[in-house]
Amino acid sequence: MSEHAGLRARKKERTRQVLSDTAIAMFLADGFDRVSVADIAAAAEVSKPTLFRHFAAKEDLILHRIADHQGEAGRVVRDRRSGETPLAALHRHFRAGLDAREPVTGLCDVPEVLAFHRLVFDTPTVATRVAEYGAADTSALAEALADAVPAPPLAPRLIAAQIIAVQQTLSRNNWAELAAGRTAAEVYPAAVEAADLAFSLLSGGAEVLGY
Repeated sequence: MSEHAGLRARKKERTRQVLSDTAIAMFLADGFDRVSVADIAAAAEVSKPTLFRHFAAKEDLILHRIADHQGEAGRVVRDRRSGETPLAALHRHFRAGLDAREPVTGLCDVPEVLAFHRLVFDTPTVATRVAEYGAADTSALAEALADAVPAPPLAPRLIAAQIIAVQQTLSRNNWAELAAGRTAAEVYPAAVEAADLAFSLLSGGAEVLGY
């Protein structure tokens, strides 16, 4: 990539970040449905066409904050340690996320993160887009599993669907506990136990196939 192209890419990403941060702050203050795209563009000091060049829909302004996690499970499998099974790598990665209080695990009680999760889960159109992210993650993980271990054609997709569903369930449960008023420190032991149980249950079928 040339220096000019790199500068252009960085400028584009900075603009996207400003638009996303501005929109999320406005949504949290006034509600998703009460804030228009025109309001966001005005607050960010850009035109509506400029905003739509960066984000095709209002929901995308929110999901930009978690875009770096898209396809993460597949990357974990591809980058796993030598001799480590895909499932063991995913289990280790999720446990590390709990230890680090990563927002994607649901176990982060920073007020801004809790408010962001509430915005996502309580806005139907955004929740729908998150489900679409899950479908894309399943496909990416299935591809990584298929490359990692020879198996019957449908097996990687079946295993991937179960893994993504388990991770989403664990994360949503952790967030629900925090939303009910508990701290991350209080929830952590049960979150670890639940994660270990979940991956243990997955291992029965996955390990038969070498995952």
